[in-house]
Amino acid sequence: MRELTGWLLDSDPALRWQVERDLVRVHEAVWRATWGRVAREGFGARLLAAQGADGMWAGGAFFPAGFVGGGSGQPWTATTWSLTSLREWGVEASALAGTVELLAANARWEYQGLPYWGGEVDCCINSWTLANGVWLGAEVDGIARWFVDHQLADGGWNCEWIEGSVRSSFHSTLNSLKGLLAFEAAGGGGAEVRAARVRGEEYLLERGLFRRLSTGEVVGEWATTFRSPFRWGYSVLNALDYFRAAGRKDPRMAEAVEVVRRARQDDGTWLQGGRHPGDVWFEIDVEKGKPSKWLTFYALRVLEWWDR
Repeated sequence: MRELTGWLLDSDPALRWQVERDLVRVHEAVWRATWGRVAREGFGARLLAAQGADGMWAGGAFFPAGFVGGGSGQPWTATTWSLTSLREWGVEASALAGTVELLAANARWEYQGLPYWGGEVDCCINSWTLANGVWLGAEVDGIARWFVDHQLADGGWNCEWIEGSVRSSFHSTLNSLKGLLAFEAAGGGGAEVRAARVRGEEYLLERGLFRRLSTGEVVGEWATTFRSPFRWGYSVLNALDYFRAAGRKDPRMAEAVEVVRRARQDDGTWLQGGRHPGDVWFEIDVEKGKPSKWLTFYALRVLEWWDR
């Protein structure tokens, strides 16, 4: 275990501070010192440097300016993806002073030119905007209310509701839950928002985090394939890390925990299941089939929480 811990600690500050805090449990002053380096070194500093004078990344809200589709996959360079990465790495909001105002003035969603901090019609986009907004101090209460109003009858959400879908999606539901949890953790919301989030959790728990409610079959290989970064993608590891953050253990997720446990290699690591294709500013994790420090960290943290 000592060798594995040393391997994890030999990382960019964006990962190292979390390993120190959540796995090694060093003194708070130590992990906070590493945390403070995230905006000045490595991944965090590189991505901050890519921000334009207009407050945006790649000149666009969700897609880079001028993007017309095609290519190998979804580009991950525009504003929403960049902000989400910086937040997840732990960059302090003070490093983005003025960004809220710049985006309010300059950023518009590709969908109908809607104002950036007002949200969009896609629940995944709204979830990231909600979480990023409360992190940076933007006024995003209206987006939280949007989730209450757009929750589907089965308890979850689906980004394709605008196309008429009335059945929830694992991907959309988990992303929605993450945004609502970030909003609540920042002191936002009330009884209705919390009730909507708990209903969304039930949607996933009723399905054991990866099975169809109707047949009990696994919903797809994607549910048991772990990719880093998570991006928009669903997996039982991604879902379990959400429930860990939410502080909710439930026996219905026990089978999903064992899926994560069984994926551990003999050397104690978890392998990269494959990067989501598409343009990036720079890679932060290994290629498919190689031991991933990020996935190993998430898996160890989830198992430690579950077994505690």
